[in-house]
Amino acid sequence: MSDFLLIRLSSLGDIIHTLPAFSALRKTFLGANITWAVESPGKEILELVPGIDQILVCRKNPLAAGFRTRKKATIALDFQGLLKSAVLAFFSGAHRRLGFNRLNLKEPLARFFYTETIPPVDEFAHHVIYKNLCLLEPLGIKPELGTKSFDFPLLIPSELKNQVQEKLVVSGFSAGQPLIIFNVGASWPSKRLSAQFWVEVINGTKERVGSGKNLLLLWGNEEELSLAQAVQEKTDVSLIPFLSVKEVVALLSLTSLLISGDTFALQVAGALNIPCVGLFGPTSPIRNGPFRPHDAIIYADVDCSPCYYRTCAVPRCWQSIDPQKVIDSIANQV
Repeated sequence: MSDFLLIRLSSLGDIIHTLPAFSALRKTFLGANITWAVESPGKEILELVPGIDQILVCRKNPLAAGFRTRKKATIALDFQGLLKSAVLAFFSGAHRRLGFNRLNLKEPLARFFYTETIPPVDEFAHHVIYKNLCLLEPLGIKPELGTKSFDFPLLIPSELKNQVQEKLVVSGFSAGQPLIIFNVGASWPSKRLSAQFWVEVINGTKERVGSGKNLLLLWGNEEELSLAQAVQEKTDVSLIPFLSVKEVVALLSLTSLLISGDTFALQVAGALNIPCVGLFGPTSPIRNGPFRPHDAIIYADVDCSPCYYRTCAVPRCWQSIDPQKVIDSIANQV
């Protein structure tokens, strides 16, 4: 029986998108030992995933992480596609090291540390989840082309949900009323819409569907908090207190509708089958977007998108999106 080292170090949303591949691997190799290598922020997600035998937290040195797993795995799968993740796979001592084709690697030098690579995948014709599943093909696990049925093995304890609900009470949460969350932040500056955009969307939503519903603002880091506070001042919608990664997952499991850009929160909502309105500017909804029939996607129809730039001086993509279109999508979802 082979033992596996699964490498997906970051980011949080990408870890969510790797869960279906882990699930397929676990179901195929029930008795195998599976170690998942991840950077510290992602550890909280994996602690909600049954079936992972060991979580290997990697800090700055991939060599050290590789030696910590040395001879424990016979097969390493690098879903990250970076030089540091490929080096980790190499120094783990795994005899088989599977990676993506050089055309799908962020750092093509990574391929020299693999023993096998898969054929190239058209990343903008398929969801990234499908790309991740393709890495399992050398193991005899073939993904179904075009499928939108993915398994996300997240198990959220009731104690964690109760903990989050207690925090929401501080924000004026009324039990028994639907919870609509506006996630105004994003890790990439290019993925953030302006405060004025959110003000128009939220005030318009309040006029259309706000009565008898909890409308709350979600944020992540300090920079996102500043944006959320600017929105709050002109909408009178409460801020959710700071939540840990685990608590964000639990929060979204309690949510009736999420409105968000291409962020961790949006990926979690998709994984939990929570209705959402996804806003896409510099990234592709085909590759990264919601995939359930009940989800709505607002995409900037401009020739420079998708660009996947982390910053942009002239965000034509966001400027092309009418707030009223977002309000209409929210009203249709409620």
